Amino acid sequence: MYIVLVGGGKVGYYLAKSLVADGHEVLIIEKDPAKCVRLADELGAGSVWQGDGCEAAVMAEAGISRANLVVAVTGDDEDNLVVCQMAKRKFGVPRAIARINNPKNETIFRKLGIDATVSSTELIRAQIEEQIPQQSLVHLLNLRSVGIEFVQVVIPASSPAAGRRVRDLGIPDDAILALVIRDGSAIVPYGETALAAGDEVIAVTTPASEATLRHILLGAG
Repeated sequence: MYIVLVGGGKVGYYLAKSLVADGHEVLIIEKDPAKCVRLADELGAGSVWQGDGCEAAVMAEAGISRANLVVAVTGDDEDNLVVCQMAKRKFGVPRAIARINNPKNETIFRKLGIDATVSSTELIRAQIEEQIPQQSLVHLLNLRSVGIEFVQVVIPASSPAAGRRVRDLGIPDDAILALVIRDGSAIVPYGETALAAGDEVIAVTTPASEATLRHILLGAG
């Protein structure tokens, strides 16, 4: 696969090294001449293109039109959005992934057609949530293209859902409890299934109903 990375900072550098090790053809577009020299020393001159990845002329000269994937990993969300939109709309690149630094920008990136976004803030938050699963919903997977997410929660003894049947919980129409793990066994819950303290619940929900689902399963918060 031919992958073009825009942004030659630490994220771009380590991502490029990993992709090359996996056998992919990788090109980094970076506008800082000093960084380009360092990248060329590490990755080879053919793996680096000096220029502003937000400019169509630079993209064209770098041969971005033959890329299978473009990944924008600069430190500026606006630049990453511009890169991905131009790659898809002007040069016909099939897929584009953008790094986002401000999680609030995720929604607009999705609405503007970016295939996937990666937020280091959200990844770190998910790791924190995983250490305190009884206090929050742990985000397992976001399917941004269809607007749903998979979340995980362990039902605490104080939960208003403990001891109650699924049908009586008032789960929103755009959310569903997909799986309950109890004592090492998996249960596909139905309306008559009663939740118990200690149950690990995997749920599917839209972002709009996440807060409601949290309240139902965890109570206050």
